[in-house]
Amino acid sequence: MDIRVAIAQGAELLKNGGVRDARLTAQLFLAQALNRDRTYLYTYPERELTTVEWIHFGRYLHERLNGRPVQHILKSAEFYGRRFRVTPDVLIPRPETEHVVERALTLAPSASRVADVCTGSGILAVTLALELKPAFTAATDISAPALGVARSNAAALGANVGFVQCDLMDSLDAPLDLIVANPPYIPSATIETLDAEVRDHDPRIALDGGPDGLDLYRRLIPQALSHLAPGGWLVVEIGYDQGASVPPLFGQGWSSLQVTNDLAGHPRVIEARRS
Repeated sequence: MDIRVAIAQGAELLKNGGVRDARLTAQLFLAQALNRDRTYLYTYPERELTTVEWIHFGRYLHERLNGRPVQHILKSAEFYGRRFRVTPDVLIPRPETEHVVERALTLAPSASRVADVCTGSGILAVTLALELKPAFTAATDISAPALGVARSNAAALGANVGFVQCDLMDSLDAPLDLIVANPPYIPSATIETLDAEVRDHDPRIALDGGPDGLDLYRRLIPQALSHLAPGGWLVVEIGYDQGASVPPLFGQGWSSLQVTNDLAGHPRVIEARRS
């Protein structure tokens, strides 16, 4: 079987199984099985698969049909143009989180002391360390396994990030120029209603934001105020329906509060500056 036929058959199998983006997914799996990039598939469509390659490709298709996320099968995900290692210990990176990076780079292009709270796979900390090249970047998470993944991503991408296991900012020093975070913000009761791919494969600790989804924001916002230098920025991701519920949590001491929508028009990022 050659590459062209393998993609066609794999895509048909996934489509019949109700998998979205079936052809793209089949291409990604085949590229992984061949240890090549997708360009290779277009360049050599008549190249015959070896038995081992076909076995790997078939296993990936089978796992996807059983509901395993693409990123867990590939053991990686792309974020801000870079490839990050992903495991079941961390939240799968979403493209919407890139808005946090974009706002942070716009608001604090010369930040020299940066912190990423609830870092997960480290996508925000590593990306900002590479884009800003600040003197110091710290990343925190309460999960030791998540920090292990984040450390491996920083090492693989050559980012100078220090990792600290703690609850939010309990072990960080002040003052900081920029704090970013993508905290858990799903209401506890809502988690069971999520798509199975999220509910059954993302770690609950990275999803559960308490009864109303705001528990982490209630704790993070005052901590950030005490850790930021005057004029420093806090940039956080929020849920699509939290554009009205999170801003009131910013009280005295904050200025320049703004909500930024994602490409779908949903509230996605809140930014505020320490007065």
